[in-house]
Amino acid sequence: MKTGYLRKDAFTVIGKEGSTRDGSDFIQNLWAEANAHFGEVQHLAKRDPDGNLVGIWGAMSDFSRSFQPWEDFRSGLYLAGVECVDDALPPEGWVKWVVPGYAYMYAEQADGVTFSQMLAELERQGLSLAGAAQDFTCPQTGKNYVFFPIQKQ
Repeated sequence: MKTGYLRKDAFTVIGKEGSTRDGSDFIQNLWAEANAHFGEVQHLAKRDPDGNLVGIWGAMSDFSRSFQPWEDFRSGLYLAGVECVDDALPPEGWVKWVVPGYAYMYAEQADGVTFSQMLAELERQGLSLAGAAQDFTCPQTGKNYVFFPIQKQ
């Protein structure tokens, strides 16, 4: 399992919000809706100097919206969206979250890497979660990662 570390300041995600209370396919349904209507928010997306999107995020939070881990890692909120400029206002039907800044340990979601394997790796290194994990897709490579916050900025 390949892991890495990254410090990231607070960032804005605008997306489609749902919760585990919406049924077992809610994440896939949120992504389908977000992708189908991406044109409504693409002008708000943060871009690198070459004009590429900076990030696609599956942001997670507990129900209190304090960005703590899901209850029992099974119930909470999910936002399927794109990293946007900080002062962006979400169009109707979209939701804006400002994810706090953290130091993260991350792993590429490849070769069957699982959430529980990463939690075990954190424990092995003497680390613990400082907040909810976040899914990240790199727009340039299409690779998927899970970011585990280990220290609040």
